[in-house]
Amino acid sequence: MNLNSTLFVQFGVFFILALFTMKFVWPPMMKALDDRARKIADGLAAADRGRAEMQAAEKRVEAQLASARDEGQKRIIEAEKRAQLIVEEAKNTATAEAARIIAAAKADADNQVTKAREELRDQVATLAVKGAERILKREINASAHADLLSQLKIEL
Repeated sequence: MNLNSTLFVQFGVFFILALFTMKFVWPPMMKALDDRARKIADGLAAADRGRAEMQAAEKRVEAQLASARDEGQKRIIEAEKRAQLIVEEAKNTATAEAARIIAAAKADADNQVTKAREELRDQVATLAVKGAERILKREINASAHADLLSQLKIEL
């Protein structure tokens, strides 16, 4: 065998093998590689979308937490205001009740003073009549001298 003919035969076999590989083996391999690359690209894109959605969700959660904190602060402030209002109302009620009790006590004291004065006047009038009786050594008729006794009460 001749070296040139062997080289041409080997070149022909290589060319036929290359055509066969390009026709039947290469397209399924390229399709598999393309599918794999597409799946990887889709996975990376989904990961990027997931990361972006997670960041957006974190921002929404942070905004909701801030809103909830603000709402909580507002409710605390409202509760403090309401508590102060209730305390003020209680103070006002207590002050009004104290004033009413003091006024009732003063009125009661005035009534007792007036009653005591009346009793004292009656006692002084009785003592005056007894004293006058002893001085005059005779009995004075209280009903007969009622005008005198009432005038004496007024003077006392």
